[in-house]
Amino acid sequence: MQRIKVLIAKPGLDGHDRGAKIVAKYLRDAGMEVIYTGLRQSPETIVNTAVQEDVSIIGLSILSGAHLQLCNRIMAVFREKGIAPPPMFLGGIIPGDDLPELKRIGIREVFPPGTPLEEVAGKIREIAVP
Repeated sequence: MQRIKVLIAKPGLDGHDRGAKIVAKYLRDAGMEVIYTGLRQSPETIVNTAVQEDVSIIGLSILSGAHLQLCNRIMAVFREKGIAPPPMFLGGIIPGDDLPELKRIGIREVFPPGTPLEEVAGKIREIAVP
């Protein structure tokens, strides 16, 4: 069975990556293949990396408050390329009022700060298609 391949990305101008690095390391230690893009990635770069690496799932870490705009743009780039996006999850400080819109956009799961890492890994295993 092929391992789950996860892309962890930090879109936008947010410079806080400690949480993304902790999640990436935990998922790696849990047996997943993890690609971490680093800080300040554009939606186009995230999509291109996801396509080139043929990832099973994309995790976005957004603490800047621009989650709706960034998620909409990432989905638009996939549409422009004519490619169905892999499942996506989001971590960060996300107001509860934005959850329905994120689900409508296509974000499969949202993990707020403090979510147990075992829960994150378990949900990824549920929704990723290796």
